[in-house]
Amino acid sequence: MKAILFDLDDTLLNRDHAVDNLFYIILEKYYGAIQGMLKKDMLEKFKEYDKRDYGIADKTNVLSSFFDAFPSTFQLPRHDMQDFWDQQFPYCFSSDQHMLKVLQTIKKQVQVGIITNGSTQRQKAKITHTGLASYFDVILISEEVGLTKPDKRIFELALHQLQVQPNEALFVGDDLAKDIAGCQQARMKGIWYNPHRLTNPTDIKPDAVIHSFEQLIKGRALFN
Repeated sequence: MKAILFDLDDTLLNRDHAVDNLFYIILEKYYGAIQGMLKKDMLEKFKEYDKRDYGIADKTNVLSSFFDAFPSTFQLPRHDMQDFWDQQFPYCFSSDQHMLKVLQTIKKQVQVGIITNGSTQRQKAKITHTGLASYFDVILISEEVGLTKPDKRIFELALHQLQVQPNEALFVGDDLAKDIAGCQQARMKGIWYNPHRLTNPTDIKPDAVIHSFEQLIKGRALFN
């Protein structure tokens, strides 16, 4: 094995935690002291709106739906909502120290890369803010390269930049359709990152399933 490539959101970075953090910023800035069941209901609704528009670059609908459901005295103007999301959300992410140690170990043995869908500005900000940039030999962002997972060409582009063949690389991601099926179409092996131990509701067959990053270095066969 000569290269391992990773998805970003919900693989290298915990997007669920970041959404929670953004909600708490909104709560503090626009609602003040709210506790108990209302706070819980507001968080669940915010996550529901985010999930509905997950993968869509324009997040205005997420925020406007939330403010419509829970009107506030100092409501964020609609025309400022996208800028607010772009400026705040990337800084709601943090790196997991165990994951970084695994990346350090892997990087000593093979090349590593990121392939992520999303806006260039937001994804670059996440990668920079969390200190991930220095770990990777190649970083491809869909908006920047004009290709989006599961299009096999974005995986092929990464392989070309790393100068490795498909059978010499693995891709690790949480999304069966975009990550696993996509990389397999490019003749790479796909490792499904499944920390919540979800059942696979699809016909897509990952080449392996891991529940933690430590399994990547414990499974020494991955490097053969």
